[in-house]
Amino acid sequence: MPRKVVASTYITLDGFIDEPGMWSFPFWSEEAAQFKSRELSASDAQLLGRLTYEGFAAAWPTMQGTGEFGEKMNSMPKYVASRTLDTATWNATIIKGDVADKVRELKQEDGGDLLIGGSGQLIDYLTTHDLIDEYRLMVCPIVLGNGTKRLFTGVPRRTFTLVETLKFPTGVVVNTYHPAPAPAG
Repeated sequence: MPRKVVASTYITLDGFIDEPGMWSFPFWSEEAAQFKSRELSASDAQLLGRLTYEGFAAAWPTMQGTGEFGEKMNSMPKYVASRTLDTATWNATIIKGDVADKVRELKQEDGGDLLIGGSGQLIDYLTTHDLIDEYRLMVCPIVLGNGTKRLFTGVPRRTFTLVETLKFPTGVVVNTYHPAPAPAG
C-alpha cells in the first residue's frame, strides 16, 4: 500500500510556526505526548527541511530518558531536503535533485507514513506540488504578534476538508485536514 505524507506542526493562533520550543512547552500535556507517540508509531520515515533536521540531529541523539519514542526518532530513516548540505548523520539521506520527484517516488513505496515534523518551507513546497495527504496543525493558544515564519507563505490558494479535531486540557487544538478537490468550474 502506498505511503502517505503527513505534515504535523505546532502553530500559533496568529499563524507562526518558527521556534516552537520558545512558546509551545507551556501547552504540553500527557494527551499531546500520546498524540505525538501515535503519530510517530504510524510513520516509518521522516521528511525534514535542513533547519529542522539540524536542530533535531543535534538534540535527539543525546537526549536521555526518551524511551521508545526517542529510540524510534533516532533509528528511523530521515530524508532531508537541502540545497546546501553535502553530508548527513542520524540515519539521514540528503535528497539530491528534485525534491518533489523524490517524494513522489517515496510515496509509491510500501510502508508507514512519511512524517514531516515542523519544516515549514518543506511543507509549503510540498503543498504547492500537491504532495501532502494530511495536515495536522497543533494550534497553541498563544499570539506571538510577530515572528519570522508563517505557514503557507507563498502557497497558491488551496482548500481543505477538516477530518478530525482533538482538544487537549492545555487549550491546544489539533485540527487534521485533507486537501479538498478543487471546485468545479
